[in-house]
Amino acid sequence: METVETFLPQVWFVILGLFLFIYIVLDGFDLGVGILSLTSSSEQRRGILMTSLSNVWDANETWLVLMGGALFGAFPLAYGTLLHALYIPIMLMVFGLIFRAVAFEFREHSDNKVLWNLAFAGGSFLAALAQGFALGGVVSGIAVDADGDFIGGSWDWLNWYSALVALTVIQGYVLIGSTYLVLKTEGSLQENHFKTAKLAAWTTVIPAVIVTIVTPLSYEHILHRWFDQPWVYVSMPVPVLALIAFWQLMRSLNQRRDVAPFVWTIVIFLISFFGVTISVFPYIIPPEITIYEAAASTSALVFMLIFIGFLIPIMLFYNVYQYVVFRGKITSSQYSENA
Repeated sequence: METVETFLPQVWFVILGLFLFIYIVLDGFDLGVGILSLTSSSEQRRGILMTSLSNVWDANETWLVLMGGALFGAFPLAYGTLLHALYIPIMLMVFGLIFRAVAFEFREHSDNKVLWNLAFAGGSFLAALAQGFALGGVVSGIAVDADGDFIGGSWDWLNWYSALVALTVIQGYVLIGSTYLVLKTEGSLQENHFKTAKLAAWTTVIPAVIVTIVTPLSYEHILHRWFDQPWVYVSMPVPVLALIAFWQLMRSLNQRRDVAPFVWTIVIFLISFFGVTISVFPYIIPPEITIYEAAASTSALVFMLIFIGFLIPIMLFYNVYQYVVFRGKITSSQYSENA
């Protein structure tokens, strides 16, 4: 029985990680394209960017809803505490996502698109910024009492470290948005996003390296996780693999490849996500509450596992089918048809 009580929280930790990673990749390029729409030199170019999202953006955010529901069911203590501690960045993220969704729909039918263009880009930036601050707030630690209830202040998440993480997240989203547009566009527009991808790659890797250096120096629990045995054998290859993936990304951009830059960006995201995961595991509220302490009852975890076992294949099939159906380049003629 004790083995089951240990195993089930680990399974749900992996499931939540899967939901979060899929959301970061899918909505990451979505938000990145939204931020990049500010740099478009003409309304037609901006329209092509938004047309590239028109068939996928709403499904991308489904994974965020699914992750919130799974966290509430599997780790109710963590759900309540994280919501309490990160109330402001979470609400900013929700406002940003609503802002960009409304702007996306209204812009298409508006004669004056300037206001909706600004709302779409501003909402994308606000959502990315809030997610970065939330991630930085979690990694830097959340103050809780013996029962796991939040005892800190409303602005604890706002510090120099979370600001640095937020900057890295924004640049990372711009990078994956740029490589997505390299995949979906052609001609001078594609050439423009080869350039934005190169710039975003450097402006992502520099703060990411700084975060990698200052994190173990600033937080003792992460220092021990990275350098104590046996975890040191897992954590040390992470920055090396990330730099190799970065080199492959730059190489594919220089070779003007269509698909490879997007793939290598996803690899960089995957390595970074793995690095963050091993830094906090088994804590779900670092550095106090573990997944075992925050987990729901065994019967609830089993019941949810049966339900989610049916849902995950359907969600994955739906997303893959959607991207297969709407594969290919977006051209100016397609934008004119949709406008």
